[in-house]
Amino acid sequence: MFSRLSQIARHLSRPPPNYAHSSAAAVSSSAQRIMTSSTVADRNSRTIHTAACLIIGDEVLGGKTVDTNSAYMAKFCFGLGMALKRIEVIADDESEIIEAVQRMSNNYDFVVTSGGIGPTHDDITYQSIAKAFSLPLILHDEAYARMQKLSKPHPNQPNFSWDEDTPQRKAKLRMIELPIDASVPLEKQVIFPQEDLWVPVSVVNGNVHILPGVPRLFERLIDGLKPSLLPRLTDPDGKGIYRVLISTPQPESEVASYLTELAGRVEAKGVKVGSYPRWGKTRNTVTLVGRDQEFLESLVPEVEKNVEGKRVSVEGEDDEVEV
Repeated sequence: MFSRLSQIARHLSRPPPNYAHSSAAAVSSSAQRIMTSSTVADRNSRTIHTAACLIIGDEVLGGKTVDTNSAYMAKFCFGLGMALKRIEVIADDESEIIEAVQRMSNNYDFVVTSGGIGPTHDDITYQSIAKAFSLPLILHDEAYARMQKLSKPHPNQPNFSWDEDTPQRKAKLRMIELPIDASVPLEKQVIFPQEDLWVPVSVVNGNVHILPGVPRLFERLIDGLKPSLLPRLTDPDGKGIYRVLISTPQPESEVASYLTELAGRVEAKGVKVGSYPRWGKTRNTVTLVGRDQEFLESLVPEVEKNVEGKRVSVEGEDDEVEV
């Protein structure tokens, strides 16, 4: 009897179930536990070892738009020596965005989102990320001033006025209503990486950087973040990671045994060995990737000999012209 009463008491003491999106709800409670000003400050300043990229947009998943921003992010991280651990593409869906940004903010040092911050109804990235971290959306005054100064009027809106409360003005202001944490200095939450652009980078929870999906804007803004990121890298000089390409006429099956042995031998030195078939071409590619440039260079003669290949600067530069 006592055991049965104990079970009932434990059951009644539990919080009521949350019937929202299950994965988002699970991560949400975890995110709330870490949402203190000290952890946000830590995320905003700690050494960056890992990175993640979240591409948001129905148009990408529907095949209407080709995503190039994740590739640019990968090259950006590689050049700075950041380990890009994850790239995800999700829909313009609030629960999906909430779950993804909470999880990525918890798991990675530097997180970038791309897409979903325009003026239309389906641009819900700001509001979703605000909800993910229980933050209000607030019109950012400096962003508003910069928008007025730097944005050009659309040819089809010749009578547009910033002084009139119109649907067109409200639509524009959606792009500068940002998630703001009152406990964090504003300059840590809103960054203007390029002086000639009004577009801000909103930084939420200390490490989630919200960027537009338009490739030319994404590329300029992320490049503009580089000076602020360099002091936080494991290599503050920003030398990044080195990659050596070796072209071989041998099929992968022929060099697999040697490459397996090599990979095991150099793993302790932080070197990764890769092999990439080039379908329809006469030569395949072997790669050596690591931070110690001198050690990588010392491996080149050995690898060239064992795969009967030669070093190249760009993959495919030694391809033979088919007659």
